Amino acid sequence: MSTDIFVNLTTTDLPRAKEFYQGLGWSINPNFTDDNAACVVIDEHVYLMVLTREFFGTFTAKPISDPHTSCQMQTSLSAGSREAVDAFLEKVLAAGGTEPREAQDYGFMYSRDFEDPDGNEFGILWMDPKA
Repeated sequence: MSTDIFVNLTTTDLPRAKEFYQGLGWSINPNFTDDNAACVVIDEHVYLMVLTREFFGTFTAKPISDPHTSCQMQTSLSAGSREAVDAFLEKVLAAGGTEPREAQDYGFMYSRDFEDPDGNEFGILWMDPKA
């Protein structure tokens, strides 16, 4: 069984969000992008659906949290090396993202966290395959 992963996120500024994610080297799939949402292609089977807050609200009856003030989840992605983690964070910062805390180095695992301009949290990590 093959599984595609779609992570839905909110944004207050869809054009800014698209520009940010493209600045990370990810692409936008125009077939699933309109004025309410953008499909960001991270990998062959991993996608971000960046939705306006109003459109996101049509998928749930629950209140939608503000990612600048609360965290409901953090999406973590893996990298091939420690250097790749650091290089990716450079792209994040150059594209307008922030790094809310210092790198976490556990020897066998190295990770850095970042937030997009809307406050959505991510992690990028490398784990030693021998560990």
